[in-house]
Amino acid sequence: MADSDCTIYRASTTAPVNIAVIKYWGKRNATLNLPTNSSLSVTLSQRSLRTLTTASCSATYPAADSLTLNGKPQDIQSSKRTIACLSNLRSLRRALEEADPSLPKLSTLPLRIVSENNFPTAAGLASSAAGFAALVRAVADLYRLPQSPRDISRIARQGSGSACRSVMGGYVAWRAGTLADGSDSLAEEVAPASHWPEMRAMILVVSAEKKDVPSTDGMQTTVATSSLFATRAASVVPERMAAMEAAIRNKDFPAFAEITMRDSNSFHATCLDSWPPIFYMNDISRAAIRLVHDINCAVGRTVCAYTFDAGPNAVIYYLEKDSELVAGTFKAILSSSADGWDGPFGEPLKNITSPGVSLDKLDSRAVDILKEGVSRVILTGVGEGPVSVDEHLVSETGEIVTDRS
Repeated sequence: MADSDCTIYRASTTAPVNIAVIKYWGKRNATLNLPTNSSLSVTLSQRSLRTLTTASCSATYPAADSLTLNGKPQDIQSSKRTIACLSNLRSLRRALEEADPSLPKLSTLPLRIVSENNFPTAAGLASSAAGFAALVRAVADLYRLPQSPRDISRIARQGSGSACRSVMGGYVAWRAGTLADGSDSLAEEVAPASHWPEMRAMILVVSAEKKDVPSTDGMQTTVATSSLFATRAASVVPERMAAMEAAIRNKDFPAFAEITMRDSNSFHATCLDSWPPIFYMNDISRAAIRLVHDINCAVGRTVCAYTFDAGPNAVIYYLEKDSELVAGTFKAILSSSADGWDGPFGEPLKNITSPGVSLDKLDSRAVDILKEGVSRVILTGVGEGPVSVDEHLVSETGEIVTDRS
């Protein structure tokens, strides 16, 4: 490299999607992204879903920070959340530089951040969670910050609430906290992915379009108008958090499944109870719910569970040993109409020629609705947190890499 004035500093990180089984909805402080209730999620494998982000800084860059997402420049100056994250990270780097004057003054240099998702953005697939987790982790790596994932989660939370959970792998709780400054509102690992690695998830992509009501707007409406919301936040969620953590510790799938489904129903009930009502699910979503219950009934035990975030896409959890019963049945329904059955998590289904549960035991109308409405399937499982990589979206000379084929 040339002298330090022309040096291009880079760090790249991949970060995962997480899907909550106890939902976060509602804020007690919108500026700091402090939630009204705790939540708990499963971090999904980056072999299926990930955000890749390169954070770079140099004195040769234009004075203002820049962010490019999926090839499109973003107006970083209008994003208070992004600015808050970068300001926190710069402060931590500045403290290191003040303590050790020999360190390069990276905190003073403009940032060039480039990010890519391998899944639809703003379509109910937790894109902001993976995006902000990757951004914060990449800049933290660029700045060589010593802070722990718990500490980093506080910063990621300010970008997107659920992003704090994507800073860790496995089964992750976001503690709501009680302090006004938000210092105790952070992520904690309930169990690593290695504790219960058999967990699988199948995402039925119902729509890749942006949702009608963004999550932030929906939360504000629900908090202000739903009579069910206060009870959910005050008593329902705390009880479910304790029960879910016990289910994960004990690897009790029937308990995990029932709590997951009931909490999804409860969350969407508060949305429906908002005024005007908010609809994130549609007929295709409801068909998926019906088939999950039909499969469990036909098998005679709980082998699968559904959950829906703020969007119509169904996420169906099951254990690896029940892949044929669950994913095999959905494959029989969707293989001719939906892509996505290949890949590492599709291996157990390769040689399946008949459904795990006979289709005549399932609601025929729900089967038909799903055939017509699901365009893509994503097979995945529980996975690890952010990973530092050598795959960069900014070249050694500082240009954005546009062709990585």
